[in-house]
Amino acid sequence: MILHLCPDHVLKTATQWVPSRWCSDSMHRILIVDDSPTIRKMVKASLRELGSSEFLEAATGLEAIEQLAIGQVQLVVLDLNMPDMHGIDVLKFVRRHEQYQNLPIVVLTTRGDETSRLTAEAAGATTYLTKPFAPQMLVTTVRDLLSSTTTTAAAQG
Repeated sequence: MILHLCPDHVLKTATQWVPSRWCSDSMHRILIVDDSPTIRKMVKASLRELGSSEFLEAATGLEAIEQLAIGQVQLVVLDLNMPDMHGIDVLKFVRRHEQYQNLPIVVLTTRGDETSRLTAEAAGATTYLTKPFAPQMLVTTVRDLLSSTTTTAAAQG
């Protein structure tokens, strides 16, 4: 395995640049967006099984958009019901930008009705899961999406 210094993981000190961590070629950055800190912790705990992943968190739709603008993310887990910006609006905003057209977005919500699922899919959700969620189902879904994204990128590169 080849290790390299990830430029976005560099911490600037007063006198020099110091690496804050090393990461491998297979490091995945996953953005977890939910207004509930407990759900964010549960999702993160479940996805730790994936191994080499870094987790970013956002409590609102606006924070999610900021996180996407700041750094590269390979997958988003997104709640629909949030106070400032509904998850559907986040989906629509993200999908309007070319660089996020193929970004896997897993909607994880309490809304289990068919209308909500169809609306999310029409707005650009890759997958739709409901809460309460089975941790292993979430892990399998995310692993499959990350694997297919990596395969697609390798084929195009």
